[in-house]
Amino acid sequence: MREWLSGGARPCQGRGRGFESRLALFMSSGFRCIRKPLFCILEPMESRVERGCAMKKEDASDMEQMQKGLELFLQQEMMGYERKKVRAGRKAGSGRKKGRPKRKKSGVRKLLIILLLLMVAAGGLWYYIVGAAYDKMIYRETEQLTGEPLTEEGVVNILLIGNDSRLQGEDGRSDAMILLSISRKTKTIHMTSLLRDMYVEIPGHDGNRLNAAYAFGGAELLLETVKKNLGIEVNRYVLVNFQAFANLVDAVGGVELELTNEEVQWVNAYLNEYNLLEGKPMDTDYLDTAASGLLYLNGPQALAYSRNRYIGTDFGRTERQRKVLSGAIRELPLTVVTNPAGLVEGLFPNLTTNLTKGECLRLSLMAGKILTYDLVQGSIPLEGTYKNVSIRGMAVLEVDYGQNKAYIRRQIYGDEGQPQ
Repeated sequence: MREWLSGGARPCQGRGRGFESRLALFMSSGFRCIRKPLFCILEPMESRVERGCAMKKEDASDMEQMQKGLELFLQQEMMGYERKKVRAGRKAGSGRKKGRPKRKKSGVRKLLIILLLLMVAAGGLWYYIVGAAYDKMIYRETEQLTGEPLTEEGVVNILLIGNDSRLQGEDGRSDAMILLSISRKTKTIHMTSLLRDMYVEIPGHDGNRLNAAYAFGGAELLLETVKKNLGIEVNRYVLVNFQAFANLVDAVGGVELELTNEEVQWVNAYLNEYNLLEGKPMDTDYLDTAASGLLYLNGPQALAYSRNRYIGTDFGRTERQRKVLSGAIRELPLTVVTNPAGLVEGLFPNLTTNLTKGECLRLSLMAGKILTYDLVQGSIPLEGTYKNVSIRGMAVLEVDYGQNKAYIRRQIYGDEGQPQ
């Protein structure tokens, strides 16, 4: 009792309660700790004398201690009350200052979540579109190249093989070979025609023309032959038949090209064969025989133009092929928006490839960046690096591969140290 009233040990606990509760607790429990009845201590001396309640010294002592304890209790309660007011004021001020930023942060967080959900939805839709287009193609796994990387030294190399088949699949001859190289190092897209009459070493076979590799072992052997002779890592191919070429041009709305009148005559001549195979009237899509200059060509006309091998050499023919392809590629971004169905239905069913669905998705995600790259055209062998010879009765091109390899490393891979 004495220790409690003087601020020492407190046998009667009141922590965590309100002021009134603590005071009531003090009055009820504290006063019960006094041995004498409360009225005998608090009432005036005169009354106590009259009632015969003599005040003892110990009662007076208890009274003094209780009064001191009550004063201490009230003092502590007032100090605690002041401290609470100060803390409450600080919290209120802090809340007023930080409340609005919290609401702003909450709004930004909601916006980010919405944007994230939209991105996920767009990604899912894009995956579905690419997957649907991919499923239209014919996939052919190449056993020896399975597991080989798509990208080497920052460059994606894909060999485009144009065969003269009118049907789906890998029958027919390799009528055209274009190495498509997408280089992050030089920020370029290279379309490099590989002339079919180059004399090359073919793995497992005697030396022969380049297009003989396709006849001997299909796309896989052709890829191995290109790697062996040109020292370039190319593990993916896309086989394009006649119909795919024509449908691509039609899907993008045609291509505008400069033609001489002689080229116009040969376009009409090649259209005869195409129309016969398609069961169309012979003169379908004929160009005006007097025409020349800048002309718009549709799919069949562009195909006939690119097949012409009677004007100039094989270099001229491959240049015409690249002109048509580059013209179609320039129109592709708009076509994806304006005519996606025509592009997918007309082109993809006529393609055969060893690209996986995942690789096609990766390439599609690179499209935005790729479209900013410069488009560069060329052919191999380079001028001045070959000569016409006859080997085993075959008219072929004997090529200085050292100079052509250096050109590839310099132009596609950005190796500045290579000789010019």
